[in-house]
Amino acid sequence: MGEGEEADILGQLGRCVQTEGGGWVGDQRYSEVQLCPPSQVEMAIVSEEKGRWKDLLVSKYGMNFDRSLGPVKFQSWWWRDLQKVCTEGEGGGWFHNQLVWKVGGGEKVNFWEDVWIGNMNLKSLFPSLFSLSLDQGLMVSEVGEWVGAAWRWNLRWRRDRFEWETPLETNLVQLLSRVSLLRDQKDVQTWGCDGSGSFSVHSAYECLVKEIRSPHQEVFEYLWRIKAFPNTITTAWRVLLGRIPTRVGLRRRGVLLNTILCELCQAKEESCHHIFLECPFAMKVWTLCFKWIGISFVQHNVPLMHFENFCLPQVSNKQNLLWKGVWACVVRSIWEHRNSVVFKQGVVDAEETFLMAQLKSWQWLKHKGNRCSYSWLIGS
Repeated sequence: MGEGEEADILGQLGRCVQTEGGGWVGDQRYSEVQLCPPSQVEMAIVSEEKGRWKDLLVSKYGMNFDRSLGPVKFQSWWWRDLQKVCTEGEGGGWFHNQLVWKVGGGEKVNFWEDVWIGNMNLKSLFPSLFSLSLDQGLMVSEVGEWVGAAWRWNLRWRRDRFEWETPLETNLVQLLSRVSLLRDQKDVQTWGCDGSGSFSVHSAYECLVKEIRSPHQEVFEYLWRIKAFPNTITTAWRVLLGRIPTRVGLRRRGVLLNTILCELCQAKEESCHHIFLECPFAMKVWTLCFKWIGISFVQHNVPLMHFENFCLPQVSNKQNLLWKGVWACVVRSIWEHRNSVVFKQGVVDAEETFLMAQLKSWQWLKHKGNRCSYSWLIGS
């Protein structure tokens, strides 16, 4: 097969799906064609579905994305991208971690390393027994035998178990007794993220969202709803993540600097939490902000906590979105003023910085068509 022919076939495969009629595009038994995500292509490969496109990929690359047949240089770029997407994450990758075996005869399922009882493999459940086992690397069908119509497990060990290992072996045997092998049925991989075992793009998306969801996910979701210009919110988002290029951060990345002291106070290192919260200049800006609204506020020195507690209990949620927008405007103004001092030889001025934060808030409301003055929040 030439390179051009393979590229054409793989290009068509990228647009094929398993359809309502149960066939593949290559089978000429399809009702409609839609874009197929990488995870859906892999699910089709590991499933029991038949099709010419699947036969092509299995013959060239094998059944496992993480153990493809042949050298990497002979793999197409399309296949390498598919491997990268579906093997990211711990262990075998986020995709393989969600696959669960439905055991039939046990010819395809690795006894210790595959997930086929519950939601965890036996190697992880019984690590000490795994280290003693002589059945490492064997399939389920090879760790026992058929006696008439009944299956009997035959576990082999390198030595006798110690007294403290005996209960573990008992638990393993009890766990295995719940499984009944079916001699004439095939092993099938199912999708563990859905109770039905069927794969869907929606369930794969939800699986990925859960993996990347941080403990402060609700804070970030709230951040994108606040009332401010997009560039202001983006700056606030980077501050909350600690991704602002402060001097401490630049040094950590290997950038050579003459000094890492804060340009605004010349007293301490310029870290993210210092420049926005702990610096005397920043504290003065926040004091002007609280004085403007007429409240007292205990300031946190962690940006996430500071943002989360920056709210007014006596106003509605909609008005608090405006107040959170002021927080983002103050952060943006501090960063812009810092850059002005560093790159344009500007003068450190806390009052001017807060005035710019007020102006940014007012400009956003004016842009939305509201008539207001600088006292818009006090009169709300």
